[in-house]
Amino acid sequence: MKTITQLNNHDKPREKLLKKGAKALKDYELVAILLGTGVKGKDVIKLSKEIVKIFENDFNNLDINKLLKIHGLGEVKASQLISSIELSKRYLIKQNKKISGASDIYEELKEYKNKQQEYFLAIYLDGANHLCQIEVISIGTLNQSLVHPREVFAPAIQNRCASLIVAHNHPSGVLKPSREDLVVTKRLKESGKLLGIELLDHVILGRDGYFSMKDEGML
Repeated sequence: MKTITQLNNHDKPREKLLKKGAKALKDYELVAILLGTGVKGKDVIKLSKEIVKIFENDFNNLDINKLLKIHGLGEVKASQLISSIELSKRYLIKQNKKISGASDIYEELKEYKNKQQEYFLAIYLDGANHLCQIEVISIGTLNQSLVHPREVFAPAIQNRCASLIVAHNHPSGVLKPSREDLVVTKRLKESGKLLGIELLDHVILGRDGYFSMKDEGML
């Protein structure tokens, strides 16, 4: 099994990083550094190129199970990659991305607009409306049992967020809020008042646009 240090000079990503910086490395070279070693019958460069192909095909929906389909890639290396990616995403989100309204939420969550199941999400903001975190709260038909205030507000409390916006998609494409949508929103609004964490909006995502309860004067 070849490690990075056993490759020819041309193929030493770590040495290249030290000399030229991370920006000079290709995607597969960065992955090779994270992996450190290859696996039986597959050196670290070949393995890294296979991983990059998966990144290119469907990065947004990447999970550990997709990585484990690569022959020879075990749970340890797959876990290292997924952890590195998740950590990077969290810090990128925190780089002063400001949410000004429902249109910004739609842009952030548009990957969910065509989902066949309903996804209920919470978007957490700091005191200046900068994006802190996005969480999937539940998957399935929206109701009070699935969307419990405890699950919605726990990340806000943990990360000291000042406010939040909730959103969910309508697979039917109809943007009008249902009775259950309104009941859940009222419950969360009241819970937020008690906790001192304001619910700013509830946005319904559709294939061709969005519905904002705040913009419509319903919240």
